[in-house]
Amino acid sequence: MPPRQRLAVTLPAGPKLEDNIARVQWATANGYDDAWFADGGAPDSLTLAAGLTPHFGNLRVGVAVTPVFTRTPAVLAATANALGQLIPGRFVLGLGASSQTMMDGWHGVPMEKPLTRVKETAIMVRSMLAGEKSNFDLTTLRSKGYRQPPLAEPVPVYLAALRSKMIEMAAEVGDGVVFNLWPKRALPKMIEHVAIGAQKAGKDPASVEVVNRYMVLVTNDKAAGLARFKAMMAPYYATPVYNAFLAWAGYEDVAKTIADGWAERDRGKTTGAISDDLANDIAVIGTADECRDRIRWAAETGIHTHIVAPLSDDPAEIQRTFEAFKPDQLGL
Repeated sequence: MPPRQRLAVTLPAGPKLEDNIARVQWATANGYDDAWFADGGAPDSLTLAAGLTPHFGNLRVGVAVTPVFTRTPAVLAATANALGQLIPGRFVLGLGASSQTMMDGWHGVPMEKPLTRVKETAIMVRSMLAGEKSNFDLTTLRSKGYRQPPLAEPVPVYLAALRSKMIEMAAEVGDGVVFNLWPKRALPKMIEHVAIGAQKAGKDPASVEVVNRYMVLVTNDKAAGLARFKAMMAPYYATPVYNAFLAWAGYEDVAKTIADGWAERDRGKTTGAISDDLANDIAVIGTADECRDRIRWAAETGIHTHIVAPLSDDPAEIQRTFEAFKPDQLGL
């Protein structure tokens, strides 16, 4: 049976606790299904998730995603155990490789063998969550003798993926798959690789939940919104993992120009490589009706859970964007 369609607000809502509480309470009162955290810095998302538990109501809560290089499997399993008790049956642990900028740059941790590291982390965390005593000596990880009590309601482990091998592994090993920042032409191919991975594990491909975070801005000034997206996200596509993804998605020349511009410290060249058409195919920008139509298309193509991440720091723009995606507005 396919997962049902779900709408989610994104968290953290800035650095202040009161703003995060307000967003969660608004989402609960306005019919949203989920709240999904990004995990990129302060405030720490897993800690904040625990702190916000009195305010979640009936929301399902996920993290999309925690990097596997910054926490050991035992720490991840222990954290998921706590959140699984605080939000029984409603917490999803999302794991992923992240990017070289965050791992090598921010954390000083080499991002080596990302596919293997994500797979091995998922295998170990799931075993630990089941209460099994650890006995692992794998390619990138090892653990002996760790054990924690199993939960009455297991915490599912979802895996982030962009290109074919990682997508197939995520669908095979994970309980769900997390996508991000794809151009429209890439999504059908990505969904095909979900099916291939699911079949390797003997799963019904239709049963594998696909979660996606969208960069969204509801606005009547589409040109300004696209310019904002390009200025913000072109450097993101200069990182090796997202640059390779853009090339894999069919934009080899764009990816090369972005990489060249970044290496040359030419911000204009980097940003200018992304055309308005490509920005429009990655981000969800436009009137409320245009944005809703884009999410409906993604739902029809294979996305189940839709995380709305406003492309703005302005409270009025953020609120307008979230308002447009109340479940009674979208009608999925």
